[in-house]
Amino acid sequence: MNSYKKMKSKIKLTLAISFCSLIVIILSLFFSFLFMSLNGKTAEKPQKRLILGFSQIGSESAWRTRNTQSIFEAAEANGIQILFDDAQQKQENQLKAIRSFIIYQVDVIAFVPIVESGWDNVLREAKTAGIPVIIVDRQINADKSLYAGFLGENAFEEGEKAAKFLLEKCADEEGEVNILEISGTENSSVVKGRANGFREILKANKKFNIIHSENGDFLRSRGKEIAENLIQESRDSGNFINDALYFDGKKIDAIYSHNDSMTLGLLDSFANYGINPAGTILISIDAEQKSIDALVAGKLNCVVECNPNLGEMLMNLVKQVAKGKHIPRITYNEETVFTEDDDFSKYEMRGY
Repeated sequence: MNSYKKMKSKIKLTLAISFCSLIVIILSLFFSFLFMSLNGKTAEKPQKRLILGFSQIGSESAWRTRNTQSIFEAAEANGIQILFDDAQQKQENQLKAIRSFIIYQVDVIAFVPIVESGWDNVLREAKTAGIPVIIVDRQINADKSLYAGFLGENAFEEGEKAAKFLLEKCADEEGEVNILEISGTENSSVVKGRANGFREILKANKKFNIIHSENGDFLRSRGKEIAENLIQESRDSGNFINDALYFDGKKIDAIYSHNDSMTLGLLDSFANYGINPAGTILISIDAEQKSIDALVAGKLNCVVECNPNLGEMLMNLVKQVAKGKHIPRITYNEETVFTEDDDFSKYEMRGY
Protein backbone atom coordinates (compact mmCIF):
# COMPACT_ATOMS: atom_id res chain seq x y z
CA MET A 1 0.00 0.00 0.00
CA ASN A 2 2.81 2.40 0.90
CA SER A 3 4.69 1.58 -2.32
CA TYR A 4 1.54 2.37 -4.31
CA LYS A 5 1.22 5.80 -2.63
CA LYS A 6 4.89 6.54 -3.32
CA MET A 7 4.51 5.62 -6.98
CA LYS A 8 1.38 7.78 -7.25
CA SER A 9 3.20 10.74 -5.71
CA LYS A 10 6.12 10.34 -8.16
CA ILE A 11 3.73 10.33 -11.12
CA LYS A 12 2.02 13.50 -9.87
CA LEU A 13 5.40 15.19 -9.37
CA THR A 14 6.57 14.20 -12.86
CA LEU A 15 3.34 15.51 -14.41
CA ALA A 16 3.67 18.78 -12.46
CA ILE A 17 7.27 19.26 -13.60
CA SER A 18 6.34 18.50 -17.23
CA PHE A 19 3.43 20.94 -17.09
CA CYS A 20 5.60 23.68 -15.63
CA SER A 21 8.26 23.07 -18.28
CA LEU A 22 5.64 23.33 -21.00
CA ILE A 23 4.39 26.62 -19.56
CA VAL A 24 7.96 27.97 -19.47
CA ILE A 25 8.53 26.98 -23.11
CA ILE A 26 5.24 28.58 -24.24
CA LEU A 27 5.98 31.79 -22.32
CA SER A 28 9.51 31.91 -23.73
CA LEU A 29 8.22 31.57 -27.27
CA PHE A 30 5.53 34.20 -26.65
CA PHE A 31 7.93 36.78 -25.23
CA SER A 32 10.49 36.08 -27.95
CA PHE A 33 7.86 36.71 -30.61
CA LEU A 34 6.66 39.83 -28.78
CA PHE A 35 10.21 41.17 -28.51
CA MET A 36 10.84 40.65 -32.21
CA SER A 37 7.54 42.33 -33.10
CA LEU A 38 8.26 45.36 -30.96
CA ASN A 39 11.83 45.55 -32.17
CA GLY A 40 11.31 44.68 -35.80
CA LYS A 41 14.02 47.08 -36.92
CA THR A 42 16.66 45.07 -35.05
CA ALA A 43 15.42 41.82 -36.49
CA GLU A 44 15.46 43.10 -40.10
CA LYS A 45 18.54 43.53 -42.22
CA PRO A 46 19.59 47.21 -42.60
CA GLN A 47 18.27 48.74 -45.83
CA LYS A 48 20.80 49.57 -48.54
CA ARG A 49 21.25 53.30 -49.10
CA LEU A 50 19.98 54.39 -52.53
CA ILE A 51 22.58 55.80 -54.90
CA LEU A 52 21.53 58.45 -57.42
CA GLY A 53 23.79 59.33 -60.34
CA PHE A 54 23.09 62.97 -61.20
CA SER A 55 24.53 64.95 -64.14
CA GLN A 56 24.05 68.73 -64.05
CA ILE A 57 24.73 70.84 -67.14
CA GLY A 58 26.89 73.37 -65.28
CA SER A 59 26.77 76.38 -62.99
CA GLU A 60 26.09 79.18 -65.46
CA SER A 61 23.76 81.16 -63.19
CA ALA A 62 22.51 81.65 -59.64
CA TRP A 63 19.39 79.74 -60.72
CA ARG A 64 21.43 76.71 -61.76
CA THR A 65 23.50 76.81 -58.59
CA ARG A 66 20.33 76.85 -56.48
CA ASN A 67 18.90 74.00 -58.55
CA THR A 68 21.95 71.86 -57.71
CA GLN A 69 21.87 72.86 -54.04
CA SER A 70 18.20 71.93 -53.80
CA ILE A 71 18.91 68.43 -55.09
CA PHE A 72 21.85 67.87 -52.71
CA GLU A 73 19.85 69.14 -49.72
CA ALA A 74 16.91 66.88 -50.49
CA ALA A 75 19.18 63.87 -51.08
CA GLU A 76 20.79 64.33 -47.66
CA ALA A 77 17.40 64.75 -45.98
CA ASN A 78 16.17 61.52 -47.59
CA GLY A 79 19.31 59.48 -46.95
CA ILE A 80 20.15 59.18 -50.64
CA GLN A 81 23.76 59.17 -51.81
CA ILE A 82 24.61 61.24 -54.92
CA LEU A 83 27.29 60.59 -57.51
CA PHE A 84 27.55 64.04 -59.11
CA ASP A 85 28.94 65.23 -62.42
CA ASP A 86 29.18 68.79 -63.78
CA ALA A 87 28.96 68.58 -67.58
CA GLN A 88 30.30 72.13 -68.08
CA GLN A 89 27.74 72.81 -70.82
CA LYS A 90 28.88 69.88 -73.01
CA GLN A 91 26.69 66.97 -74.09
CA GLU A 92 29.68 64.67 -74.55
CA ASN A 93 30.52 65.14 -70.88
CA GLN A 94 27.00 64.15 -69.91
CA LEU A 95 27.10 61.03 -72.06
CA LYS A 96 30.36 59.98 -70.40
CA ALA A 97 28.91 60.66 -66.94
CA ILE A 98 25.76 58.63 -67.58
CA ARG A 99 27.83 55.70 -68.86
CA SER A 100 30.02 55.90 -65.76
CA PHE A 101 26.87 55.76 -63.61
CA ILE A 102 25.80 52.62 -65.48
CA ILE A 103 29.19 50.98 -64.89
CA TYR A 104 28.99 51.89 -61.19
CA GLN A 105 25.50 50.32 -61.09
CA VAL A 106 23.73 53.21 -59.36
CA ASP A 107 20.10 52.66 -58.42
CA VAL A 108 18.69 55.61 -60.39
CA ILE A 109 20.06 58.11 -62.92
CA ALA A 110 18.83 61.70 -63.25
CA PHE A 111 20.20 64.38 -65.52
CA VAL A 112 19.51 67.88 -66.90
CA PRO A 113 19.93 67.52 -70.68
CA ILE A 114 21.88 70.33 -72.33
CA VAL A 115 20.02 69.74 -75.62
CA GLU A 116 16.95 67.79 -76.74
CA SER A 117 18.40 65.13 -79.03
CA GLY A 118 21.17 62.53 -79.01
CA TRP A 119 20.18 60.54 -75.91
CA ASP A 120 18.58 57.34 -77.23
CA ASN A 121 21.69 55.17 -77.26
CA VAL A 122 22.81 55.94 -73.71
CA LEU A 123 19.25 55.66 -72.42
CA ARG A 124 18.99 52.25 -74.07
CA GLU A 125 22.19 51.21 -72.29
CA ALA A 126 20.72 52.31 -68.95
CA LYS A 127 17.52 50.39 -69.61
CA THR A 128 19.47 47.25 -70.53
CA ALA A 129 21.34 47.60 -67.22
CA GLY A 130 18.00 47.85 -65.40
CA ILE A 131 18.61 51.42 -64.17
CA PRO A 132 15.62 53.81 -64.34
CA VAL A 133 16.28 57.35 -65.63
CA ILE A 134 14.53 60.60 -64.72
CA ILE A 135 14.88 63.69 -66.95
CA VAL A 136 15.14 66.95 -64.97
CA ASP A 137 14.46 70.62 -65.87
CA ARG A 138 14.71 70.27 -69.66
CA GLN A 139 12.84 67.77 -71.79
CA ILE A 140 14.31 65.53 -74.50
CA ASN A 141 13.29 64.20 -77.88
CA ALA A 142 13.72 60.46 -77.35
CA ASP A 143 11.80 57.20 -77.13
CA LYS A 144 9.63 57.65 -74.05
CA SER A 145 9.92 53.99 -73.15
CA LEU A 146 13.63 54.55 -72.41
CA TYR A 147 13.11 56.83 -69.39
CA ALA A 148 10.77 56.89 -66.41
CA GLY A 149 9.53 60.48 -66.59
CA PHE A 150 10.26 64.20 -66.60
CA LEU A 151 10.41 66.68 -63.71
CA GLY A 152 10.71 70.42 -64.27
CA GLU A 153 9.10 73.59 -65.50
CA ASN A 154 6.41 74.12 -68.11
CA ALA A 155 8.47 76.23 -70.51
CA PHE A 156 5.60 76.73 -72.95
CA GLU A 157 3.45 78.13 -70.17
CA GLU A 158 6.29 80.42 -69.04
CA GLY A 159 6.39 81.89 -72.54
CA GLU A 160 2.62 82.33 -72.47
CA LYS A 161 2.80 84.18 -69.15
CA ALA A 162 5.43 86.56 -70.51
CA ALA A 163 3.31 87.28 -73.61
CA LYS A 164 0.11 87.80 -71.60
CA PHE A 165 1.83 90.47 -69.52
CA LEU A 166 3.05 92.23 -72.69
CA LEU A 167 -0.42 91.97 -74.25
CA GLU A 168 -2.04 93.63 -71.23
CA LYS A 169 0.74 96.20 -70.89
CA CYS A 170 0.29 97.32 -74.52
CA ALA A 171 -3.48 97.02 -74.65
CA ASP A 172 -3.89 100.76 -75.31
CA GLU A 173 -0.98 101.03 -77.75
CA GLU A 174 -2.16 101.71 -81.29
CA GLY A 175 1.17 101.48 -83.11
CA GLU A 176 3.46 98.54 -83.72
CA VAL A 177 5.34 96.98 -80.82
CA ASN A 178 8.82 95.91 -81.90
CA ILE A 179 10.26 93.07 -79.81
CA LEU A 180 13.82 91.88 -79.24
CA GLU A 181 13.98 88.25 -78.09
CA ILE A 182 17.10 86.94 -76.40
CA SER A 183 16.86 83.16 -76.29
CA GLY A 184 18.85 80.51 -74.43
CA THR A 185 20.91 77.51 -75.49
CA GLU A 186 20.12 76.44 -79.03
CA ASN A 187 18.23 73.15 -79.42
CA SER A 188 17.20 72.96 -75.76
CA SER A 189 13.58 72.17 -74.97
CA VAL A 190 13.21 75.12 -72.62
CA VAL A 191 14.15 77.57 -75.40
CA LYS A 192 11.63 76.05 -77.79
CA GLY A 193 8.92 76.06 -75.13
CA ARG A 194 9.48 79.67 -74.07
CA ALA A 195 9.68 80.85 -77.68
CA ASN A 196 6.60 78.94 -78.87
CA GLY A 197 4.47 79.84 -75.85
CA PHE A 198 5.30 83.53 -76.30
CA ARG A 199 4.40 83.46 -79.97
CA GLU A 200 1.21 81.47 -79.44
CA ILE A 201 -0.32 84.28 -77.37
CA LEU A 202 0.80 87.14 -79.62
CA LYS A 203 0.19 85.62 -83.06
CA ALA A 204 -3.41 86.82 -83.29
CA ASN A 205 -2.40 90.46 -82.76
CA LYS A 206 -0.50 91.81 -85.74
CA LYS A 207 0.88 94.85 -83.93
CA PHE A 208 3.44 92.68 -82.11
CA ASN A 209 6.55 92.04 -84.19
CA ILE A 210 9.62 90.09 -83.11
CA ILE A 211 12.09 92.03 -85.24
CA HIS A 212 15.18 90.24 -83.93
CA SER A 213 15.85 87.02 -82.02
CA GLU A 214 19.35 86.06 -80.91
CA ASN A 215 20.86 83.19 -78.95
CA GLY A 216 22.33 84.35 -75.64
CA ASP A 217 23.12 80.83 -74.39
CA PHE A 218 21.62 81.67 -70.97
CA LEU A 219 24.82 83.57 -70.09
CA ARG A 220 25.12 87.03 -68.55
CA SER A 221 28.16 87.77 -70.71
CA ARG A 222 26.16 87.01 -73.87
CA GLY A 223 23.27 89.24 -72.82
CA LYS A 224 25.77 92.05 -72.32
CA GLU A 225 27.43 91.30 -75.64
CA ILE A 226 24.16 91.31 -77.60
CA ALA A 227 23.18 94.70 -76.20
CA GLU A 228 26.65 96.15 -76.84
CA ASN A 229 26.60 94.92 -80.45
CA LEU A 230 23.25 96.66 -81.05
CA ILE A 231 24.56 99.85 -79.46
CA GLN A 232 27.70 99.74 -81.59
CA GLU A 233 25.66 99.20 -84.76
CA SER A 234 23.60 102.29 -83.92
CA ARG A 235 26.77 104.28 -83.35
CA ASP A 236 28.31 103.10 -86.60
CA SER A 237 25.18 104.14 -88.50
CA GLY A 238 25.38 107.62 -86.99
CA ASN A 239 21.90 107.26 -85.50
CA PHE A 240 22.78 106.49 -81.91
CA ILE A 241 20.15 107.59 -79.40
CA ASN A 242 20.40 106.60 -75.74
CA ASP A 243 16.65 106.27 -75.10
CA ALA A 244 16.51 102.57 -76.07
CA LEU A 245 18.11 99.82 -78.13
CA TYR A 246 17.65 99.89 -81.91
CA PHE A 247 17.76 97.20 -84.57
CA ASP A 248 18.09 98.14 -88.25
CA GLY A 249 17.04 101.66 -87.34
CA LYS A 250 13.88 100.48 -85.58
CA LYS A 251 13.35 101.28 -81.93
CA ILE A 252 12.95 98.21 -79.73
CA ASP A 253 9.82 98.67 -77.63
CA ALA A 254 10.00 95.44 -75.66
CA ILE A 255 12.72 92.95 -74.74
CA TYR A 256 11.83 89.35 -73.94
CA SER A 257 14.76 87.55 -72.34
CA HIS A 258 14.64 83.80 -71.70
CA ASN A 259 16.51 84.04 -68.40
CA ASP A 260 17.69 86.45 -65.72
CA SER A 261 21.40 86.09 -66.40
CA MET A 262 21.03 87.43 -69.93
CA THR A 263 18.68 90.14 -68.67
CA LEU A 264 21.20 91.26 -66.07
CA GLY A 265 23.83 91.37 -68.81
CA LEU A 266 21.57 93.74 -70.76
CA LEU A 267 21.24 95.98 -67.72
CA ASP A 268 25.03 95.97 -67.36
CA SER A 269 25.32 97.36 -70.89
CA PHE A 270 22.63 99.95 -70.30
CA ALA A 271 24.56 101.21 -67.30
CA ASN A 272 27.91 101.20 -69.12
CA TYR A 273 26.64 103.10 -72.16
CA GLY A 274 24.19 105.43 -70.43
CA ILE A 275 21.12 103.87 -72.05
CA ASN A 276 17.86 104.96 -70.42
CA PRO A 277 15.37 102.16 -71.10
CA ALA A 278 12.46 103.83 -69.31
CA GLY A 279 10.33 103.52 -72.43
CA THR A 280 11.28 99.89 -73.05
CA ILE A 281 9.29 97.00 -71.61
CA LEU A 282 11.64 94.40 -70.15
CA ILE A 283 10.40 90.87 -69.41
CA SER A 284 12.62 88.15 -67.93
CA ILE A 285 12.28 84.53 -66.79
CA ASP A 286 13.70 82.80 -63.67
CA ALA A 287 13.09 85.20 -60.73
CA GLU A 288 16.54 85.22 -59.18
CA GLN A 289 16.92 87.70 -56.33
CA LYS A 290 18.89 90.16 -58.49
CA SER A 291 16.13 90.30 -61.10
CA ILE A 292 13.49 90.80 -58.41
CA ASP A 293 15.64 93.64 -57.03
CA ALA A 294 15.75 95.12 -60.54
CA LEU A 295 11.96 94.82 -60.79
CA VAL A 296 11.50 96.64 -57.48
CA ALA A 297 13.96 99.32 -58.66
CA GLY A 298 11.87 99.90 -61.80
CA LYS A 299 14.46 98.46 -64.21
CA LEU A 300 12.25 95.49 -65.20
CA ASN A 301 8.52 95.27 -65.79
CA CYS A 302 7.82 91.57 -65.38
CA VAL A 303 9.65 88.46 -64.16
CA VAL A 304 8.16 85.02 -64.79
CA GLU A 305 9.24 82.52 -62.16
CA CYS A 306 11.07 79.34 -63.09
CA ASN A 307 11.33 77.47 -59.79
CA PRO A 308 14.75 75.80 -59.27
CA ASN A 309 13.75 73.98 -56.08
CA LEU A 310 13.17 70.53 -57.56
CA GLY A 311 15.11 68.53 -54.98
CA GLU A 312 12.36 67.14 -52.76
CA MET A 313 10.12 66.29 -55.70
CA LEU A 314 13.02 64.52 -57.41
CA MET A 315 13.86 62.42 -54.34
CA ASN A 316 10.25 61.29 -54.06
CA LEU A 317 10.34 60.16 -57.69
CA VAL A 318 13.74 58.49 -57.19
CA LYS A 319 12.41 56.41 -54.28
CA GLN A 320 9.39 55.34 -56.31
CA VAL A 321 11.27 54.20 -59.42
CA ALA A 322 13.89 52.47 -57.26
CA LYS A 323 11.04 50.28 -55.97
CA GLY A 324 9.93 49.51 -59.50
CA LYS A 325 6.91 51.79 -59.38
CA HIS A 326 5.67 53.90 -62.27
CA ILE A 327 5.82 57.70 -61.99
CA PRO A 328 3.91 60.34 -64.02
CA ARG A 329 5.30 60.97 -67.50
CA ILE A 330 5.47 64.69 -66.69
CA THR A 331 5.66 66.40 -63.29
CA TYR A 332 5.62 70.21 -63.34
CA ASN A 333 6.78 72.45 -60.51
CA GLU A 334 4.61 75.33 -59.24
CA GLU A 335 5.54 78.78 -60.54
CA THR A 336 4.22 82.34 -60.38
CA VAL A 337 4.66 85.75 -62.03
CA PHE A 338 6.10 88.95 -60.52
CA THR A 339 5.13 92.28 -62.09
CA GLU A 340 5.58 96.03 -61.64
CA ASP A 341 2.02 96.17 -60.27
CA ASP A 342 2.75 93.95 -57.26
CA ASP A 343 2.88 95.03 -53.62
CA PHE A 344 6.65 94.72 -53.20
CA SER A 345 6.36 94.77 -49.40
CA LYS A 346 4.97 91.23 -49.58
CA TYR A 347 8.01 89.84 -51.40
CA GLU A 348 10.19 87.34 -49.54
CA MET A 349 13.89 86.78 -50.17
CA ARG A 350 14.39 84.32 -52.99
CA GLY A 351 17.44 82.53 -51.58
CA TYR A 352 19.28 82.51 -54.91
